[in-house]
Amino acid sequence: MVDAAVPLRAATSVIRQETLETYKEPLRPWTRRVLLATVVFFHVGAGYALTQIEPARLVVGDTAPMEVSFVAPPAPPPPEPETPPPELESMIEPPLPDLPPPSFPVQAPPPKPKPPPPTPRQATPQPAPPSAAPPAPAPPAQQAGPKTVSDAQVGYLTRPSPIYPIRAKRAGDQGTVMVKVLVDPTGRPSQVVLQKSSGHPELDDSALSSLRAARFRPFVDAGAVQAVWVICPIGFALQ
Repeated sequence: MVDAAVPLRAATSVIRQETLETYKEPLRPWTRRVLLATVVFFHVGAGYALTQIEPARLVVGDTAPMEVSFVAPPAPPPPEPETPPPELESMIEPPLPDLPPPSFPVQAPPPKPKPPPPTPRQATPQPAPPSAAPPAPAPPAQQAGPKTVSDAQVGYLTRPSPIYPIRAKRAGDQGTVMVKVLVDPTGRPSQVVLQKSSGHPELDDSALSSLRAARFRPFVDAGAVQAVWVICPIGFALQ
């Protein structure tokens, strides 16, 4: 153990000696001030020298000014008057003077001849007027319109079903309404006319409305279907 410690101590002493040799003492304060003053003086002197240097001057030669003047063009000569050649002047003849308008003699119109005096006319016999023509035969009498039949002669396909008005029931109104209906060849009522009133408008309106909705059998006369007037009685009675 004692032999191993001796080399360790020797190595430690060697490292300490090398450290002391490499260490240098720092600059002193007055040395630093001298170095700083030297650097400042150098910079100030360099700036002052730069300000004393004059730049090279650019010499520009003087040039004479240029003068410009406008010269007006010469005026054109006046046009010469055109004169016809002497040969054409001898050929041109002066115009003839205007002639006066011709005069025509005015003749008076001949006098009109007088009409001859009227001669007396002789009375001429006039022919007798023709006798009146015989009257034309009267056309055959045409049928004035559809004839009127009863509802039993036609018959119903859809019978009328009048509605008894409630107000008429409460008032005790009753009666018979006679209605005239024009039935066309198809059996439809084309016109519905009130022929005789029951004395109560509500009953009359109900009868007319029921017959407008009814349908009849077409009326056949001599093998032909015809339109006819049908008299339809509609009765309202309280039970």
